[in-house]
Amino acid sequence: MNRPSREDPVLGALSEVVGGPVGRRARPHPWWTPVRVLLALFTVVFALGLVQKYPCGKTDWSNEDVRYSRMCYSDVPYLYTGRGFAEHRWPYSEKDTRYPAMEYPVLISYLAWGASEITALVPSGPSDAIRAATTTGALWGLPGMTKEVNTYFLVTALLLLLCGLGTVFFLSGTSPGRPWDAMAFAASPVLLATGLVNWDLLAVLFTAGALWAWSRDRPLLAGVMVGLGTATKLYPLFLLGAFLVDVLRRRRYDLVAPAALGAVGAWVIANLPALLTGPDRWKVFWTFNSERGADLGSLWLVADQLGLNTDAHLINTVSWFGFGAACLGILVLGMRAPRRPRVAQIAFLVVAAFLIVNKVYSPQYVLWLLPLAVLARPRWRDLLIWQAGELVYFAAVWLYLGGWLAPGSGDQATTYQLAILVRVAAELYLVVLVVRDVLRGDPGYPVEPLSLPDLDGVERGRGEADPDVDLVPDRGHVGA
Repeated sequence: MNRPSREDPVLGALSEVVGGPVGRRARPHPWWTPVRVLLALFTVVFALGLVQKYPCGKTDWSNEDVRYSRMCYSDVPYLYTGRGFAEHRWPYSEKDTRYPAMEYPVLISYLAWGASEITALVPSGPSDAIRAATTTGALWGLPGMTKEVNTYFLVTALLLLLCGLGTVFFLSGTSPGRPWDAMAFAASPVLLATGLVNWDLLAVLFTAGALWAWSRDRPLLAGVMVGLGTATKLYPLFLLGAFLVDVLRRRRYDLVAPAALGAVGAWVIANLPALLTGPDRWKVFWTFNSERGADLGSLWLVADQLGLNTDAHLINTVSWFGFGAACLGILVLGMRAPRRPRVAQIAFLVVAAFLIVNKVYSPQYVLWLLPLAVLARPRWRDLLIWQAGELVYFAAVWLYLGGWLAPGSGDQATTYQLAILVRVAAELYLVVLVVRDVLRGDPGYPVEPLSLPDLDGVERGRGEADPDVDLVPDRGHVGA
């Protein structure tokens, strides 16, 4: 088992506060196993993230100065009254003309609806008749609704806590013998800041589950996780590209069919309730994203504000072409690397490429990269440098939305535009390091050599050959 305080210089320095790195003769605690420690640590960090949202909840989520200056904004309470959940409406009812359709994939809509049904067990707002007779914009002002909205937010937070705990569990077992790599996720500063901005932790759960299942040679389950993840957010679909590189390098073509069938089957089954009850409202996610122009956080927005006028069609064409070219380059990298790259390394590069060229890059999208990054580059220094760039943007976007960072004119860049560039630069920094690691077959941090000095750091942490590296016959054992 890896010992992060001895392997990682940053953690080694931080451990001096509690007595220094773990000793060579240290024995594991009989109850506080690594997984339990990680789950407890994540719970503490997530609770701090909930406290970070307290100023908004205290001011009824309606004070713009507070939600932007305190940076406690969350989509959750606003969509409770803005998408019909406060009136217990099914998000895919074709008869519903009172509320706009949810602009998210189906599993997020189901989760948001399910949280509203749980909230209805302890209602504090007015009767359904009064709600129906009130305009949607005035719902928030009804007696008792503020408490109900806060209850809904807390219910949603509890469900997302469960998603995060599942993510930590999966990450701790993805690299057998290296459970502590998941600590970089559980104790992440960006997790604290963005975990409750939206429902993205549900997609993160399925992403981690797919990596866990694939590492154990369970392609069908990995495919199911990818399908469910794609029904939550689009990006888990890109894991199939990382699986493909792994399949080609190992020549394990028998893994393709179960993974593909699992992904397609899970996605179809997850979408069926929405398709059967409201196909037009189901389409909203796809049309909304294809028709939107340059949006927050994207390089496209920087270009627009600097005078390059773009429309949705141009952005779609160029961004998808750029993403396709990046995927082709990553495929070549994965096939030509001296050792077979780990799935998380390829997946991180693909998702990072998608985010960089995308037309919108919301602050919580950092969660998409986080579980991939902590497995692809398990070194705290580099992860913290990357997250520092993300936190710069996290602060800037709320100040921008609050009106304190006005857009520039002509060729004069604004602070917000600079924050976008800082964020992308920090992400590219980590991308470069992961590419270097793939070319070297090295995860990028020093570890104590064990019995296999020629293996990379992750392998040495296991003390055995990593089945993710080309040191076994083409059709050799895959699982750990």
